[in-house]
Amino acid sequence: MNADFLQGLLSTPNLVSRRQALSQAGFGMGGVALAGMLHQMGLTQANAAAGLSPLAPRASLFPAKAKRVIHLFMNGGPSQMDTFDPKPKLNEFHGKTLPSKGEIGKDKRLSGAALGSKFAFKKHGKSGIEISELFPNVARHADDLCVIRSMFSDVPNHESALMMMNTGNLTLPRPSLGSWVLYGLGSENQSLPGFVVMCPGGLPVSQSANWRSAFLPGVFQGTHIDAKKATSPDQLISDLRNDFMLPGQQRKQLSYIQTLNQMHQQERQGDSQLEARIQSMELAFRMQTEATDAFDVSKEPESVRQMYGDTLQGRQMLMARRLAERGVRYIQVWHGAGQPWDSHNSIEEAHHKLAGECDQPIGALLQDLKNRGMLEETLVLWGGEFGRTPTAQMPLTPKVGRDHHSDGFSIWMAGGGVRAGHVHGSTDEIGLGVAEGKVHVHDLHATILHLLGFNHESLTYRYAGRDFRLTDVFGDVVKEILA
Repeated sequence: MNADFLQGLLSTPNLVSRRQALSQAGFGMGGVALAGMLHQMGLTQANAAAGLSPLAPRASLFPAKAKRVIHLFMNGGPSQMDTFDPKPKLNEFHGKTLPSKGEIGKDKRLSGAALGSKFAFKKHGKSGIEISELFPNVARHADDLCVIRSMFSDVPNHESALMMMNTGNLTLPRPSLGSWVLYGLGSENQSLPGFVVMCPGGLPVSQSANWRSAFLPGVFQGTHIDAKKATSPDQLISDLRNDFMLPGQQRKQLSYIQTLNQMHQQERQGDSQLEARIQSMELAFRMQTEATDAFDVSKEPESVRQMYGDTLQGRQMLMARRLAERGVRYIQVWHGAGQPWDSHNSIEEAHHKLAGECDQPIGALLQDLKNRGMLEETLVLWGGEFGRTPTAQMPLTPKVGRDHHSDGFSIWMAGGGVRAGHVHGSTDEIGLGVAEGKVHVHDLHATILHLLGFNHESLTYRYAGRDFRLTDVFGDVVKEILA
């Protein structure tokens, strides 16, 4: 296409169809709506006209302890009484019927004999936090951990529990936690996605709904990376490089396309999906150099790579640190597709294998963040969508396992303003339910937003005539775990 034709195209008056004429009649109100949307995104119309990205960094509502989040998602639901919540009394009941409690009759998952843990617990650090032998490397950082043993959710099913943990809603399409964080704070790096999801080997249950932006502008959606399939940084993101065009030519081509896109957008003011596509094209262009560098762990010293381990989980954790170091706001690292921690059978063998895959990399991540002075400003979150029952799902054989349990599971956090070397809440002596210090998923989300400098009741987005928020009409900040 020559320059004369392009100039003619850009100078030709737009032909207006009947449908466009009718739609333009409402542009006055549309402009008001756009102004409101831009205000919510921390932008003004002047800034938008100047080309300021919706991902531009924005100040929190009040001074924040954490600047970023690394969410380590143990997909499928790890067993709390085998990892971070010791239950010696449960071992005494091993193979026997649990003490009669009203709750058991209401939940068939709790039928069957008590199943004690085969893993030994030991106190670690000055804090004396008891941690299972499954996590010796994580245990070395006991004095950095804030363990919550009193988590509860609403439904012990994977789909609903995943949606609750990731989006704050059991079933309805809602923006993910990472999307809310990116919407509130923007990103410190305009050449990388602000929300990165590393889930190896395929998608989890509910698939990309776990990191969607829903009704938030699409630019706040998570970018999925599958490190298992890639043999080089270029392969982590599809079509990252353009080997058929010189960089200068590509920039000119993109500028022309974006000019046409902006002309198209002027007639469709307030279309957040169109704005997201325009921003995504710019981001994709900038990522061609930055992304390959961020994901290239071979650039790390040999000693650092050995610390993490040359494994899939080791590479993912090291990539997470490199992304955090480069200003990515929210990084979610999944342990496998499907539900690898969903140990309905052979729980001893399965948990031993799974913990062995991630213990060294997680310990390395915590140590690496501390060495670089990043842990204080990085909130690290570990856990799954729920926990496991204190009872056996099948007869007590070597292949025995535990069922889903959403009333009294464990997670832990480190850095980012949480109280270090602390255990919050407890379950009863056999792990049947929360005994004290209940923390619902909504409370966890409210607390995470607080650590990032936001009142969870004030971080809202207006959609379909209603102000939505991550915690809906629920949630309280768990002040006891704040440093």
